[in-house]
Amino acid sequence: MPNSNSNRYILLIDDEPDLCRIVKVTLERLKGWSILTAYTGQDGFTLAQTQPLDAILLDLSLPDGSGLEWLQTLKTNPATRPIPVILFPATDPTDLTDPTSIQELEIDYSDIAGIILKPFNILHLADQIGTQLHW
Repeated sequence: MPNSNSNRYILLIDDEPDLCRIVKVTLERLKGWSILTAYTGQDGFTLAQTQPLDAILLDLSLPDGSGLEWLQTLKTNPATRPIPVILFPATDPTDLTDPTSIQELEIDYSDIAGIILKPFNILHLADQIGTQLHW
């Protein structure tokens, strides 16, 4: 059974510490959600396997590989497969001119709960997450 709306656990995997701090503080204060952060795909994957999570926000540009490759890792692991993943990129991953697009890597759209492009309005982020996850 999912957590109640005020008791959500979200993992943010992004290599920008300032962005992580802003997202963490804002979502914790506005919604009371618990936000875990990881700066690499590997650290995020490790946390996702060991923490009860309601969602993952996943950047596409990570120091240890593409976020789409980490998405494939998350979605092929039985422990992390059920966790909804929202992509959190600076560029649109559905852009067919980009060699790291979803189509190029043959990502299944059903593996993605949504996409929130940067830059975003921090005050609307919680609502965007809630809408995409049907919370």
